[in-house]
Amino acid sequence: MTPAIRLLESRGVAHQVTSYEVASDADTQGSYGLDAARALSLPPASVFKTLLAQLDDDRLVVALVPVDATLDLKALAKAAGVRKARMADVPMAERATGYLVGGISPLGQKKRLPTFLDESALKLETLHVSGGRRGLELSLARHDLIALTAARTADLARRG
Repeated sequence: MTPAIRLLESRGVAHQVTSYEVASDADTQGSYGLDAARALSLPPASVFKTLLAQLDDDRLVVALVPVDATLDLKALAKAAGVRKARMADVPMAERATGYLVGGISPLGQKKRLPTFLDESALKLETLHVSGGRRGLELSLARHDLIALTAARTADLARRG
């Protein structure tokens, strides 16, 4: 059981845990989320990847965007009220969250970080996020994810 699942269970939040076989050729270039969507036959727009970014004031933040999109760092910086944001390096992301890249969940992180959710999530009732391990996916109501992470919504995703 991961910290993310423990958090959901301790709060009595309705959720579903699904596991899938991780593709042997998956890498840290963003394919984990698409692999999850394919393996679980989920629409990619409903599966959100958890990304960590470092703001120009050195704070770390979490950004959640659909797996078929990329994070617009300028939009994230604007939403966070700073001039610039950049992707956090892998060791920093893993230390801050307690999870390995490819399995970082927005829930149950070692330290609660400011969280930003792409506004496309507002059109969905159920969201799918990493369960805290590669090959483990959580499904939960959008409003529960927002409440548990204190997420702010913004237009963060770019397609194409």
